Amino acid sequence: MSAEAADREAVTSSRPCTPPQTIWFEFLLDEGLLEKHLQKSFPDPSPIQLINQFLEQASKPCVNEQNQVQPPTDNRRNRTLKLLALKVAAHLKWDLELLEKSLSVPVLNMLLNELLCVSKVPPGVKHVELDLASLPPTTAMAVLVYNRWAVRTTVQSSFPVKQPKPGPPQLNIMSQMQQEKELTETILKVLKEQAGDSILVLERALELTADLRVHTMRTLDQLVAEPGMANGEMETSTAGLKISTDEMHCQVCYDLGTVFFNQGSTTPAAYESAKEHFFKTNELLSKIGPEPVHCRIDQSRLGGYCQACAVLAIPSNVTESQLTTYGHVHHCIKSRNYQIFLDDNVTLSLLAYFRQSVLRELYQMAQSGDSALEEVCFKVCICNTVRDVLEGQVIGVRFHQLMLKPTKERIDFLLEACVRSLNLDQASENSKRHLAAFLKTLCQSLDDTQFVFMISSHELCMRLLKDEERKVLLDQMRKRSPRVNLCTKPLTVFYDIPASASVNIGQLEHQLILTIDSWRVRQILIELHGMTSDRQFWTISSKWEVPTVYGGIILSIKDNLTRDLVYVLMAKGLHCIAIKDFTHARQLHSTCLELVTEFSPKLRQVMLNEMLLLDISAHEEATGGTGDHPPADLASRVRGYLEMRLPDIPLRQIITEECVAFLLNWKENEYLTLQIPPGLVQNNPYVKLGQLLAATCKELPGPKESRRTAKDLWDVVVQIFCLSNQHKRGNDGKVCLMKHRESTMEHPSLTVTSDDIVNDVTAEHTSIWPTSVELGVIRKNVEVDKLDLRIRSWSYSGLIKESSSIYFTATNQFSAAMYFYLQTGAICSDFFNKAVPPEVYTDMVAILCQFLREVDYMTAFKALQEQNSHDAMDSYYDYIWDITILEYLTHIHHKRGETDKRQIAIKAIGQSELNSSNPEEVLQLAAQKRKKKFLQAMAKLYF
Repeated sequence: MSAEAADREAVTSSRPCTPPQTIWFEFLLDEGLLEKHLQKSFPDPSPIQLINQFLEQASKPCVNEQNQVQPPTDNRRNRTLKLLALKVAAHLKWDLELLEKSLSVPVLNMLLNELLCVSKVPPGVKHVELDLASLPPTTAMAVLVYNRWAVRTTVQSSFPVKQPKPGPPQLNIMSQMQQEKELTETILKVLKEQAGDSILVLERALELTADLRVHTMRTLDQLVAEPGMANGEMETSTAGLKISTDEMHCQVCYDLGTVFFNQGSTTPAAYESAKEHFFKTNELLSKIGPEPVHCRIDQSRLGGYCQACAVLAIPSNVTESQLTTYGHVHHCIKSRNYQIFLDDNVTLSLLAYFRQSVLRELYQMAQSGDSALEEVCFKVCICNTVRDVLEGQVIGVRFHQLMLKPTKERIDFLLEACVRSLNLDQASENSKRHLAAFLKTLCQSLDDTQFVFMISSHELCMRLLKDEERKVLLDQMRKRSPRVNLCTKPLTVFYDIPASASVNIGQLEHQLILTIDSWRVRQILIELHGMTSDRQFWTISSKWEVPTVYGGIILSIKDNLTRDLVYVLMAKGLHCIAIKDFTHARQLHSTCLELVTEFSPKLRQVMLNEMLLLDISAHEEATGGTGDHPPADLASRVRGYLEMRLPDIPLRQIITEECVAFLLNWKENEYLTLQIPPGLVQNNPYVKLGQLLAATCKELPGPKESRRTAKDLWDVVVQIFCLSNQHKRGNDGKVCLMKHRESTMEHPSLTVTSDDIVNDVTAEHTSIWPTSVELGVIRKNVEVDKLDLRIRSWSYSGLIKESSSIYFTATNQFSAAMYFYLQTGAICSDFFNKAVPPEVYTDMVAILCQFLREVDYMTAFKALQEQNSHDAMDSYYDYIWDITILEYLTHIHHKRGETDKRQIAIKAIGQSELNSSNPEEVLQLAAQKRKKKFLQAMAKLYF
């Protein structure tokens, strides 16, 4: 052996090797192996795995000589395997909490039935007919363990369970899962039928006064060795683990409490029984001490049960002042009083999520036909909104829905809630700032100037907002008013007269020219098209210009409103980029992108290209020569643009130039030299110049290699700056470079501050230039801009999405997760009137398989086969746009003989807009229309 081989052998032998896993049949061969294995710190396989393996092997069917499947035989091997499983459960001290979490219902049912068998429970006799006091201690305890598990499983089966995500289809695995599911349903059916008997058995157990005993590994071994002696020893109450009466009563009281609490939804009187048992459990826990032998109870869950029972089971002789906080809330819901929520905005004693759940419950009661609750729902919603505002939380969608149709009474109550929730003398600066921003945002969102004046002239608003802020706010509102009234104290005889249609159109056109807010642009154009349909509003300003290569595509849009909207949004966005207002430019471009995505893939790609140019310009302006490297996704998008080959998409030369300059600035010389497409280099001289610059920079460190590339670069540069087409200098011209010795911004900046600007500046609108610069005004304007920026941040939906993900994955609160997911989508899409951005919903929360990028037909078909999950599924067929799913529905209904539902599905398929021969734009519009209807229906259900 060589020296190297010897070294490798020594290193390999010195490494700690993982011990091999013990196989289940080894425990059959060595009787003492199981106890040694379970005493390890981390046994592999674990105790739960051992129980599964033992019972799986013991219950395997056998095949006879005629190849017929027979049930498992009762031989020594199978009996020993079942006994080993019981010994492992005894090692775990029969902890039902642990066993239920780790074992399936069929496996645990088999294990506990074996426990009843070895404990000599009389076969064929109902447990309710047994006298527990006369049974041996281990037998009585076995009966209690089984019936405790029966009621716990019945309660657990009533809760909604998240179904595991199916993997790739495998016939044998799917068959096993289906068999296990059917077996579980059969066992649950039997347990539910016997639930009444199990409850009686547990109630009688509370009358026992003697301690009980549960089987241990030792007593189970004795049963095998000498059954008669072991049973005799058990009858004398000396064998097994001793369970005190208090611990047994504590477990039974808790399990009975959960059963009665579960029955309370249909039988309200059961809440009182649940309350008695839970409070008794608390007493027994304090009596047992911190280290019980057998009792395992989740005390936080018990505390929740006690708190709920204290609210739901209130004695008739208790006065309102004696109620707990949550009991007071429950009483207010019954009496339809919202006062506690106003008071809680000051005390902050109720959790925000609890308040939202109360509001959801009130809305459900109102939708069930109790119309008198609508006003209570509104007032509770206002109270919750004010609480969220004061704490700096995002405002919910319900409030925005209410403010779509405001009334004087609603505005009055909103102001009252704000006043009573905020003590200006004691409140923090953050709370004041949040409420001021909220009131200002509310004023900007209201269309009726009367309501704006109600809010802005209120004492609270006057104290929170500075005079300059209120003045700016009122000016903005007056400009939006369709009336001529611009006076704070109008004369009713003149200013209440509505303006004529032509005046209103002129005012709206003027506002359209001045505004750079995308939402306002949309609203103005909708109003203008509602007033007249024979105007092209993209022509009202000669300053609105879009690149020539885009003009033909935009002007070919058939819908007048859409054409005007796309043209104006793009023109204003390009103007904002030119003046380096990248925030508004991004807002305008994003709105335009969302709009064109719905009907034109070509315009969508155009807007993506313009967004790339915007991001490049914004990054260059933000870095300002600091050398901060651009984000990786931006560099990747630049390379993707240069490599894009879409013949029908019009491209602007400036975008290509900026992309090449971007790569040069950030030293992407390797890409420009070797990876840039050759066709692009040949057809675009700017790309050719960029490639030569990159190649020269790349090869400069070499001694001679850079000479050729440098010569090629110089030839191109000479061609650019020469007056003739020849490479040599001609006698008729002089080659030179123009050097700007002075900044182009110096002269305009100086002329702004000059006394007589008319003589120095030639401009179209000279009247807008100031005669002097007031630093105080500039400072105030900066403060207004800062506050405006803070106000805009209220629409941020990332926090809501994170909250929904936490509820979905961490706490399994699926209803709350759905509420927040829908809220996120509603905020990002103007209550689903626009397409929901693709990054908002992931496949984890896709409420329909159609919403995925690739339709998950397997999951969809499996869901449609569940007859117990879609009682009124046919009412949702109008929301389905995937023909394959509709055809599968038709097949299912035909197979089941459901003629009416089959006709509904056929009618859905026959809709003309779903015809596969339609253009892609029509199919996309049909899908978007159904997405909007479905999500709005879900929002009404969960909000």
